[in-house]
Amino acid sequence: MGLLRGFIEFERVEQSHVSVEERVKSFCEIYGTLSDDQAKIQAGRCMDCGIPFCMHECPLHNDSPDFNEFVTEGEMKKAYSVISSSNNFPEITGRICPALCEEGCTLGIHRDPVGIKSIERKIAEYAFENGLVKPIITKRSGKKVAVVGSGPAALAAAQQLNRFGHDVTVFEKNNRIGGLLRYGIPDFKLPKDVLDRRLAQLELEGITFKTSTIVGKIKDLESGVHNDSVSEVRGSELLDSFDAVVLAPGSETPRDLKLPGRELKGIYFALDFLIAQNRENNGDFANPIDVKDKNVIVIGGGETASDCIGVSIRKGAKSVTQLDYHDELPESVDLTMAWPDWRKIKRTSTSHEEGCTRLFSTNTTAFEGDGVLKSVKTQKVKWGQGRQFSGIEGTESSIDADVVLIAMGYSHPSQSLVKEFNLATDKRGNILAATEGKNAYMTSCDKVFAAGDGRKGQSLVVYAIAEGRACAQAVNDYLNK
Repeated sequence: MGLLRGFIEFERVEQSHVSVEERVKSFCEIYGTLSDDQAKIQAGRCMDCGIPFCMHECPLHNDSPDFNEFVTEGEMKKAYSVISSSNNFPEITGRICPALCEEGCTLGIHRDPVGIKSIERKIAEYAFENGLVKPIITKRSGKKVAVVGSGPAALAAAQQLNRFGHDVTVFEKNNRIGGLLRYGIPDFKLPKDVLDRRLAQLELEGITFKTSTIVGKIKDLESGVHNDSVSEVRGSELLDSFDAVVLAPGSETPRDLKLPGRELKGIYFALDFLIAQNRENNGDFANPIDVKDKNVIVIGGGETASDCIGVSIRKGAKSVTQLDYHDELPESVDLTMAWPDWRKIKRTSTSHEEGCTRLFSTNTTAFEGDGVLKSVKTQKVKWGQGRQFSGIEGTESSIDADVVLIAMGYSHPSQSLVKEFNLATDKRGNILAATEGKNAYMTSCDKVFAAGDGRKGQSLVVYAIAEGRACAQAVNDYLNK
């Protein structure tokens, strides 16, 4: 324990952040990094529990008590050694992870939990600034592995496999590496230079990246799945050329809302908007979805919806309204009934703070307009048993709308890879692969493994990294039989 009475004598230290008035003027990052003194005090609040539920709740099982103690003692090199042993990208999870670890913090039962996420970011930033993030070069095994996709699961798997000594080639159908990290998350949450500096390490370690290259056929991609590929590689080619193949495509196929009026101009999938904006910020081309001085409706209640809100506000939307058919949750719950698991409470994101009308228990019933979207018809709903809801008569309404962004999540990975390798899937269309046993992460096709959202279904970045690491271990065991 770094500070014996730290959790008693000190309050939680929050990261600095840009005010709402200033941050909506640009796509610059919202949060800053803790100072050295702030980090020591914050880490010193850790109680060093006998049973660290923070580690249990984290999918990566990061050793928070140990790195907290090292930060308190000023031993940042040791702190980075601890966290990098379980997390390939702490600078990323320290920015965009919802911090499941903090929900499980024992201190959080009776006061504010330890800011584990902000400490994680501090350790990573210190490591980059002081030359601790170096390429790790290992003896080559002579085995070759192809990784399809380049999101967090793919990159974690690629780095671990490379460090096992295998020659790794990453295939990405878009024009830049990063997957969801590159194109799905706005710059105000994850600046792309943060991603690029980590990718530089991976390249120096010997990983080969092939962009604009799709594994399978372009024609098999579903509507809403983005693709920059200029060349196709057949699955049979990978099976012939590599000793193992890891599929980590993410969950890319967006859920649609096929209602009357869906064909009207002005209705888009969320990622159409978010990806285009990230490309604009990168200097590629202007975002073709214009929301300036327009009434924007965002349909959905998750992180993607929140990101659409923040981007719309920065692009000068006249108004932004979020429609969520779920009931509004309470802002707090009895922790004795919820801890250490994720609390089901109403959560307000930084984008919500910037100016958004949130409508709960509200279902979208139709889109209206004459060729061009003019309004959205809604109805209040009542939830019953079995996750079923019904409309409440007399609550029908209409909301002015110029642009609708559908942010209702993702159904499954593109079925193009499923067809290419003739893979078995679960009932939702995810690639079928068990996570335990002698064939862990192996698909129904010999030599082919799967990890991340394409196997698990849409989830969090931290789960994707954890699956990528676990899959890499399974592949290594397979190659060393």
